[in-house]
Amino acid sequence: MCVGKCSRIVGPCLLALGTLSMAANILLLFPGGTWKYLVEGHISKHAKVLPGVWGGGIVVSTAVCVASFLTFSDFWCPPTALPGRCSQAFISAVLSKLAVLGAAACFVFSGLGLTDGPLCFYNASKAENYLFDRRIWSICLEPKGVVVWNSILFFLLLLISAAEMVLASLQVLNGCLGCLCGYCEGKKSHGRQTPQPT
Repeated sequence: MCVGKCSRIVGPCLLALGTLSMAANILLLFPGGTWKYLVEGHISKHAKVLPGVWGGGIVVSTAVCVASFLTFSDFWCPPTALPGRCSQAFISAVLSKLAVLGAAACFVFSGLGLTDGPLCFYNASKAENYLFDRRIWSICLEPKGVVVWNSILFFLLLLISAAEMVLASLQVLNGCLGCLCGYCEGKKSHGRQTPQPT
């Protein structure tokens, strides 16, 4: 696939995933759809760190937006101007690496949040491996259904951040290939025209 076309697909996908990441993390702050537990501080520390907002959301989206602008701006140098093209492609690759790091941070915090479980009012001592024993989920009396809420949203953040890491890595590869051989659009627009037979 053409490097430029690949960037056109990967960029919007990462922006959509970044938006979903922020939405999922914000929902984690409101178990049961109420402000009560956030105000009282009864939210797990991994949800309050907001990894899906700053890691999988803001860092990924910002890096991708700037990298995409550099890739498709009018200032992208023709294939004959290697130094200029390399500087833009290098910046694009670096920004994409930041997106990988942001998604990785979201992945780690989400995994910790999933394994540690939610804060809740319970009628028995908390079991060790709650995640793999659905029978003990009912010990959480309040917020109602918080274990399912917490598990689904953190698992969703894990999936989103894993997809972001893969796509952002493709953007890094795009930047490297753009530095070495340019983008297809540049080659087409600046290439030598073949004379038509008369």
